Amino acid sequence: MWGGRTGAWLRGWGLWPTGILGRRSINCNAASPAGSSCPQCWNCGGPRGSIRGDGFFCPQCRALQPPDPTRDHFSLMDCNRSFRVDTVKLQHRYQQLQRLVHPDFFSRRSQTEKDFSEKHSTLVNDAYKTLLAPLSRGLYLLKLHGIEIPEGTDSEMDREFLIEIMDINEKLAEAQSEAAMKEIESVVRAKQEELTDNVRRAFEQDDFEKAKEILTKMRYFSNVEEKIKLKKIPL
Repeated sequence: MWGGRTGAWLRGWGLWPTGILGRRSINCNAASPAGSSCPQCWNCGGPRGSIRGDGFFCPQCRALQPPDPTRDHFSLMDCNRSFRVDTVKLQHRYQQLQRLVHPDFFSRRSQTEKDFSEKHSTLVNDAYKTLLAPLSRGLYLLKLHGIEIPEGTDSEMDREFLIEIMDINEKLAEAQSEAAMKEIESVVRAKQEELTDNVRRAFEQDDFEKAKEILTKMRYFSNVEEKIKLKKIPL
């Protein structure tokens, strides 16, 4: 129905019926496996299907939809599920998403959309911060593969490494000059860069146990970095 000239006339006047794109109606079941159901818009009840964009808005009424609980950080930030991440692209994606879902843009919308906006914005912030830093990115990638590193794993670390960390901590505690602080900071930074390169190779080889071992070491050095920052703050 509404084909040919009549359809063109209706489109020209903005009277094309909701849910009709071209000559085909939106049919979620047509593109879904038998027995599956398409998510519905909370506002208009129409199918939310990924018609356009990232599925943040209903393609019918343009109401902001709730976050997708099945979506991981890599998918949200449009990154491959890999340790190697283009941080410039990541930053651009972050800015793009915040322009879409930041609460400031929903001050005059319904309370439901305000609440969804808060949730979306929080998820975007968390995803960005997690994927930006090599340590948190690696830990998250391990978690997606069902591996988590519990706190207090000293017994699993080799003695030589633990002695190295103790030695650095002692030097940091005794450091009284800016030069001494910079020297320790330089050593820790070099160690983190080396470990980051090693863990990247481990992930590329799907050696998750090796990645776990390296990320545990990176976490120790990250703790030292935090101590350095705190010591720099004047009392």
